[in-house]
Parts: sequence; C-alpha cells; structure tokens
Amino acid sequence: MLVHICCAVDSHYFLERIQEEYPDEKLVGFFYDPNIHPYSEYRLRYLDVEYSCQKLGIELIEGPYNLEAWLKKVKGMEHLPEKGDRCTVCYDDRLDNTVAKAKELGHDKFTTTLLISPKKSQEKLDKIGHNLQSLHGIEFIFRDYKAGNGAEIQGKKVKENQLYRQNYCGCLFGLSAQREAQKKIMDEMFNPISNQILPESIEERLELYKRRNTLEANGDEYKIIKNRFLNYRLLSGKVFVKKQIKASYIFPYSMINRGKTNGRIDYKKGGINYLNRDEVKIISLEKYNELSNTNYTSVKELMYNPPLFEEELQIRAKIIKSPYDLSAIIVLDEILDEKYEIFMDAQTYDDVREEII
Repeated sequence: MLVHICCAVDSHYFLERIQEEYPDEKLVGFFYDPNIHPYSEYRLRYLDVEYSCQKLGIELIEGPYNLEAWLKKVKGMEHLPEKGDRCTVCYDDRLDNTVAKAKELGHDKFTTTLLISPKKSQEKLDKIGHNLQSLHGIEFIFRDYKAGNGAEIQGKKVKENQLYRQNYCGCLFGLSAQREAQKKIMDEMFNPISNQILPESIEERLELYKRRNTLEANGDEYKIIKNRFLNYRLLSGKVFVKKQIKASYIFPYSMINRGKTNGRIDYKKGGINYLNRDEVKIISLEKYNELSNTNYTSVKELMYNPPLFEEELQIRAKIIKSPYDLSAIIVLDEILDEKYEIFMDAQTYDDVREEII
C-alpha cells in the first residue's frame, strides 16, 4: 500500500493504525507536498516525516517539489478560504500523483494521511480517492482515524515522539490569511540577505530538529520545551549623509520611533557616538571589530557575513548594559561630522520559541 504523507503530525498515528489494521501489507510512505512554502519549511517537514517513518520501520520516498506547477493550478484562487476550491485542487493534485506513483511501483492500494488532518475535508478526499480507484483499478483505503478519541491520541503521539508541530498548513495563501487574521508578522517568509539564522525562523527550527535526530540516534535523553520571548525582525534600514546612502549595519533589536529620524552626533565616549535625537548610537567598523574580536574590512562584508545572532546580542550588551533597551545601534565604515538621516522599518513582537534541554 502506498500512503501519501503530508506531515509527521498527521502521519505518525495514522501509520500506526494502518500497520495494526494491515499487518501483512508492505507500507511505503510517499511524501508529496508541492504546496509547502517556503522551501526551508518543506525540508523541515520532510526531515520530520523521515524521522517518524524510521521509528515506525516504514520505507519513505520523496516526490518532486513542483511548486511552480502547483501555483499555476491554483491561480485565481489565492484568496479563497481553507477547505474551499483551492484546497480541492490541492487534494486532486496530491492524490493524482499518489495513484500514479502507486501504479509505477506496482501497489494495489493507496491512501493519504490527509484524512486525519483536522483542517482537511474527509468528504472531498473520499470522493476524489474513490474516483481515482474507478479510473485506475487501485483500491483507495478510506479510514476515519479521527473518530472517537482519535484526535486526542494523535496529540499524545506527537508529544511522545517529540514531533514538529507546525503552526500553518504549509500553503503560502493559507499562511498569509492566517497571519493577517492573527495580526501577526509573517516572519516565516523572511530570510535576510546575510542568511543569518534568526530566532524562531524556519531555519532555526530545522537546525533544532536535526539536533533532535542526532540525540535520538545517540540514545541521549532530551526534551523539546517552549519559551515565550520578544522577537525582532528588521524589514529595511537606510542611512543617508549629505543625501548619499551609506553602507550601514543595524544591530538586532534596534528601533526608531515613527521609523525615521535625523540628527548630528552630540556626544562621544569609548568609541560610541550618541546622536542628539531618538537614542541612536553609532559606532565605527573599527569599534565593532574591537568589541566582537573580528577583522571585517568593510561594513558590506559584515552585512553579508555577520556573526551568529546570539553573538550579536552579546556585542550589543557591551554597548548598552540594559537587557531591556531597544535603542538603535548602527555600524558605519567611518564616523562623519555631518547630519545623519536614518530610516528604519523594524518590528518587535511577542513570540514562542522551541528549545532542546
């Protein structure tokens, strides 16, 4: 039996039940989810499914990540609600590809773990699956493992196995609608030009779950816990001197009231230059290298190859002692005795972050 898999949260308990019900059946997992975006989230979900299947002793194969083809199929449906026609197109695409792969591999049965997902329509999946059964002669296995206390058991299995519990379906359009309703920044879609791994980014989660796999393989005891914290994203920042833009590097947790300010350096001490407005601090690249024990030759080099985010917080603490301070700290190649114009679009927000202990 070929089992289409969407994510480990939905698949782990579903696969356990299928194994119990079909003990003599060779099960093969088929991870095919071209709607998952961004690609780093896709890789994270595949990593988690791979981990789950290894625990269950189930072979896993990966389908193509044909995002562009999927986007063409749902064109014009971007703003439809979840469980609407866009999702139906998604079901069609995933089950069409699953039955095609089942025929290719010589399977006589197929099913999908979408059937247990709380946000998916079992009725639509049942209809699509049985239509494909009639067309291709491969039996569609419909199982409602949500019935009774299935959802509760599924949740326990996720916790027991330390699985990645994603907070959106995977679809870009579903994510944008969800974050808009929550009035929350869509930080999943941010990836800085520096490729620095940001707190509670998908890239950070990917590294965390890779570490989980290593600990699991080594037989080490561990627990994934959650912490509430103040997150930060810099959307854009520019510094002008005499109407010319200057290469600048902005420290994390730098904020400016109303997003713009201007002023001159009013005071200097210990290599830190204090602007006369909006609590802005400016340091030279030379001072940055001294504080960070680095040897950057230009701010542009620093922009494209910064230290780790946690290391920058330690450098920030050397400049401003208070852990509650949100003053803007800016690095320039050189300090000029001129008027500075600064534009900054940044957000701080309440967030939750996973950690391994």
